[in-house]
Amino acid sequence: MNVTATDLEFRQLTKRYGDVTAVQGIDLAVPQGAFLAILGPSGCGKTTCLRMIGGFEQPSEGQVLIAGQVVNGIPAYHRPVNMVFQHYALFPHMNVAENVGYGLRQLRPRLPAAEIDRRVAEALEMVRLGAFAKRRAHEMSGGQQQRVALARAIVNRPKVLLLDEPLAALDKKLRGEMQLELLTLQRELGITFVLVTHDQEEALSMADLVCVMSAGKIRQLGAPQAVYDRPADLFVADFVGKMNRFEVTGRDGVLRLADGSALPGPPTNGPAIAALRPEAIRLSRMGEGLRGTVTHRIFLGASAEYAVELPGLGPVLVTTDRSTSELIEPGEAVTLSYDPAAVLVFPR
Repeated sequence: MNVTATDLEFRQLTKRYGDVTAVQGIDLAVPQGAFLAILGPSGCGKTTCLRMIGGFEQPSEGQVLIAGQVVNGIPAYHRPVNMVFQHYALFPHMNVAENVGYGLRQLRPRLPAAEIDRRVAEALEMVRLGAFAKRRAHEMSGGQQQRVALARAIVNRPKVLLLDEPLAALDKKLRGEMQLELLTLQRELGITFVLVTHDQEEALSMADLVCVMSAGKIRQLGAPQAVYDRPADLFVADFVGKMNRFEVTGRDGVLRLADGSALPGPPTNGPAIAALRPEAIRLSRMGEGLRGTVTHRIFLGASAEYAVELPGLGPVLVTTDRSTSELIEPGEAVTLSYDPAAVLVFPR
């Protein structure tokens, strides 16, 4: 990746719909060849950002730059961008090759037929559908249709490829397979990918740059591990992954609960929220730590999730790896312990 140049940039980008501000003055720079995931709850502005990149919406204020060029006012069909939609938008009356080559046939001046055929065949080979060129789109499986939509998007050789929750309609197993295929394709092409999703797992596993949005603003931008391990604020901590929260007073530089007892963690002063990931907690039948009772267990195969009721604290979520711990039954008394360094503290 060439970190000295950007394929995509927002400069004080704002979008209003009447009295509603969907995107509020955001700045963003995406390096060439990066895989960016824009993550956030419904209504946070992520799809509006995608549509402004694609030219389907125009900014109310600010600028969108693609490959260093301001594209405000330039229509979608004149931008070096292509989009893969959630529902693929394939033409049912066309076969696979005709769907993939549709955009090439609209170019002016017209490309020679032989050049279109060559580029369509090349794109289909990239998504491993070379043998399906003559198959009707509606005869393909969901995963195959997804790859046809990808081939149609990359055949024009865009600077930026936009992905609008393209895996949402797939079952979990197929979604995992397509995530790997997208990653492989992105590395082979070297094209900047921008993925919009509300699925945290999808964003963390695929992107090398994650942008978390809320209420039209960017709350944090960074590498997936940094966003997960070092969330910028309580919203990011809550939204990305699962989190246990404890209200603390922070008296005398010590995390103290409402009853005055100390909670192991980093020193702080003043009212705060202490947050702890479920996987950072060790659960055992014996030992030192916080004592409680298992109320629920969810078996997940390779792991298990427990709800543990702690007197004075309420329910605490714990995730254990089955390769290192045995299953514990609801109703059993347990002890919870953790590394105090794993506790995150946010102002209340």
